[in-house]
This record gives sequence, C-alpha cells and structure tokens, in this order.
Amino acid sequence: MRIAVVGAGYVGLVTGTCLAESGNDVSCVDTDAGKIERLQRGEVPIYEPGLEELVRRNLREGRLRFGTDLAQAAGRAKVVFLAVGTPGGEDGDAELRHVMEAAEEVARAVKHYTVVATKSTVPVGTAGRIQEIMARRARFEVDVVSNPEFLKEGAALEDFQRPDRVVVGASSDRARRIMRELYAPFVRTERPILFMEPRSAEMVKYAANAMLATRISFMNDIALLCEKVGADAEQVRRGVGADTRIGYPFLFPGIGYGGSCFPKDVKALLATGRRHGVDLDLLRAVEKTNERQKRHLLARAVRHFGELAGKVFGVWGLAFKPRTDDMREAPSVEVIEGLLGKGARVQAYDPVAMDRARRRFADRVRFAPGPYEALEGADALFVVTEWSEFRNPDFERMKALLRAPVVFDGRNVFDPEEMREQGFSYFCIGRAPAAAR
Repeated sequence: MRIAVVGAGYVGLVTGTCLAESGNDVSCVDTDAGKIERLQRGEVPIYEPGLEELVRRNLREGRLRFGTDLAQAAGRAKVVFLAVGTPGGEDGDAELRHVMEAAEEVARAVKHYTVVATKSTVPVGTAGRIQEIMARRARFEVDVVSNPEFLKEGAALEDFQRPDRVVVGASSDRARRIMRELYAPFVRTERPILFMEPRSAEMVKYAANAMLATRISFMNDIALLCEKVGADAEQVRRGVGADTRIGYPFLFPGIGYGGSCFPKDVKALLATGRRHGVDLDLLRAVEKTNERQKRHLLARAVRHFGELAGKVFGVWGLAFKPRTDDMREAPSVEVIEGLLGKGARVQAYDPVAMDRARRRFADRVRFAPGPYEALEGADALFVVTEWSEFRNPDFERMKALLRAPVVFDGRNVFDPEEMREQGFSYFCIGRAPAAAR
C-alpha cells in the first residue's frame, strides 16, 4: 500500500519506518530540509533503540523515502498520516496550526480516494474539522480517521509492531476496511483493532495518558505519606499491585513523570474540560502532585546539608526516562535548576541525552564523560533517571570519588539496606532516610 507520513519527528518516523518494514511503500515528508537530508543518508536525529538500523534497511530496499514535497507524496498515497507537532499553548490546549496547515496541503494534493489519518495527539473534534477542510478543498473523496499512537519512548518499535491494541476512529466502512488491511500484519496474535467514532478515538489517547499519570501521582502521594508515618513505599507498592484489579505497571514511586505526552496531555485534557465547563479536579491534583514531586529530592538535600551554595552535586540521568534522549519536562531539569538556583555546582552524566542537555544548560553545568567522572569531588549524588548501567555501580569507587558518601535516589534504584552496609547516607522516595553504618 502507498503511504505518506506528514512529519518526520518521533511519531512520524517510527510510524513510517514500521509500515515500510511490513512491506508498504512509504514516503515521509517534513519541512525541515536539514533533517530530511540526514534521514536520506540513514542518519536518525532522535535516539530510539533499533530505529536507525530499520530506517537504513528500508531505505536500502526502496520501501522508505524521505522528502520535502508533501503534494507529491500525498498525491500518490492511499493513506496519509498526519504526524506533525501539537505543542501545548499557554492555556494548556494543543496548538493545531501545523495540523491544519498540513491538512490544507493534503486536501489540495489528493488525486483519488484517500484516507487521511491523524496520528498527532489532537483535541476531541479535530478529525471533524479536518473532514470539513477536505470537503471544501479536495477534488476527490477523502475520509478522515483518528488513529492515535501509543508509543513508549525507548520501546516504540515493539509498541508499533506488537501493539496492545490499535484504535481507529472512522465513520465509513471503506476507511475501516483500508485501516484493517494496513494494520493486519501487526495484530496477528489476536490483539484487537478497536473501531469507534473519531471523537471517541481522540478521547482514548488523552484518557489513557491521564490514567497512567494519575497512577504515578497517586503512588507518589502514598510514598510521601509513607515517609511521614515510617512505612516502606516499596512494600506498600507490592501489596497494592498484587491486587489483580490494580496491577503493578506505573505504580512506582519516583520524582515525577515527564516527556512529551503525560504533561502535555494532562494539560490539554484540563483545557478541554474548562472549554466545556467541566472541572477535572482529579487531574488538577495529579498535575500539582507531579510538580511537587520534582522538587522533593531538592528539599531533602536542603534538609540534609542546610546551605547548598558552593557545594558540588553529581547527577546521574538527564533524559525523562531510560532508552531515550528526550528531556521534555524531565525531572532532571527541575532538579538541576533548583541546585543552580541555590548556588550549587552540577556535574552531570547521561548515556544518550548529553547533547540535548548541553543545548538546555550550556556552560552552567559541567558534563562528565562518564558516571564516575560526575562524582569527582562532589558532595553528593542525585540519581534522576533509572538507566540500567546505574544499577550495579562500584560502590567503593563511588565513595572514593565523593567528598561524602551521600546519595539522593529519585528512582529507588538501590536497596536501602545495602546502601547502609556500604556506608552511604541514602535518601530515596517513600522510605525513611538510611544512615550509614
């Protein structure tokens, strides 16, 4: 099937590459000519495990191409995916200017019956607005469907190729048949394709992310209470998660969620509620808890040290989660800005997000070539992202490099009892501080 993907960012690039890998003829287009030139050479501008190899293979085999000519790509396609950015506006609502501009161009370009599918996360009712554009501008019949993405950064290829479910909001049988054919290779293990009306499909994405964000903030509230009453949040988590009605995913205490989806989608859903006169009090609390949680470790450092001015802190982890270089809304930004604001110096390391962090902090932060170099002469370590390579460090080497064996662990990477035995003063989330033995 001939496919066009408008937008070669994270979602568009993963979508186009995976569809090409399943045998489709895919054209990805973007207005950023520099990005397109890199992609044409097989250079992927984002970090996603396995993606560059897949891009290069499909380029080599002729199933995947990159360009800037949207009209040409859309004119030959049977399905056009809109995967352009929808950044949050000042009021929290998604900015749709780029989506609508792309829709106008597609409408003018189509040369036969076409399905236009929104992959971008868009407010409820957007598919209807795009359908109106197609009715006004397109010379041929166009069906607009909502096909939200559910990609986890760091596991996006697995999520696309082996999805839990595929959600398609479509109003016509013809569009449903085409989307079923397109996704058939990815649901051979009986995972469902859930067909529904476009407005419901648009709401599914927001509701799912809001639910996951709620679980995270709920567990962080419980963890804070555990610290106050002397309970162990890890034991509480295991006891709660063992209830089959609840389960364990997204029930880990930490220093808050970040990334491109949860913060933006919670804000957008709150904005939708305001626009329709619905007070989403629970989601306001979710957002408030998350912002508080990002400041939690900094407050513990202030309680431990008192004055932070002149002190040096190592930071392990800059990306908002492992297996990505994405720093959007990352807790590390809040931690580092808080430390710098109190007059401390920061030495940071991340396996893949260093370039993005340099663009964010410039020379205000010293970027170390490795995790141990970030500890040299530091008064304490902050663990902010739970990269696997941080889980089993050389504790003796850590103590030798640090001025004092103090660790603030925002992801509960280490075992408190082991840290005590190793001689560290250890502060994590949801447990009483562990003093060195």
